[in-house]
Amino acid sequence: MSAVIGVLATLAADLSRAKRTRQDSEHHTRRQLYADYLAALARTRNHLRLAARSAHTPPEERARKAIEAFKEGNAYELRYQVALISSAPVIEASTKAFRALRDLRDLIEEAALHTDPGYLELRDRWEERFAELRTTMGNAPNTFPRS
Repeated sequence: MSAVIGVLATLAADLSRAKRTRQDSEHHTRRQLYADYLAALARTRNHLRLAARSAHTPPEERARKAIEAFKEGNAYELRYQVALISSAPVIEASTKAFRALRDLRDLIEEAALHTDPGYLELRDRWEERFAELRTTMGNAPNTFPRS
C-alpha cells in the first residue's frame, strides 16, 4: 500500500512539474511574440512618421513609402500570430491599434503631411491605441487560451 502511495505522490509531483514547465514556456513564447509585435508596430509607425515629414518629397513617393512601411514592418504577420495565442481583450486592443496605424498610413497615402490637422488627430489616436495595447498585453493572463 505504501508503495502505491509513493508512486502516486511521485506521479502527482511529475505532473505538477510538467504543467509548470509548460506554463513557463507558454508565458515566455507569448511575451516574446508580444515584444516582437509591439516592435513591428513601432517600427512601422516610425517609417510612416518619416514619410509624413518628407514635405519636399512628391506625394506619390510619400505614398509609396507609407505602403512600404507596412510591408516591411512585419506587423500583419505578427498580428495574426498574436490572435492565435491571446485572450479576447488583447486581440481587441491589437485590432484597434493596428487599424489606427493603418488609418495613419491611408492618410499619408492621400498626401497628408505631419503638420496637417487630420494627421495630428490620427497620430494621437494611434498613440492612445498603442498605449492601450501595451497595457492590455501587460495585464494578460499567463496561460494560452484553450479552445
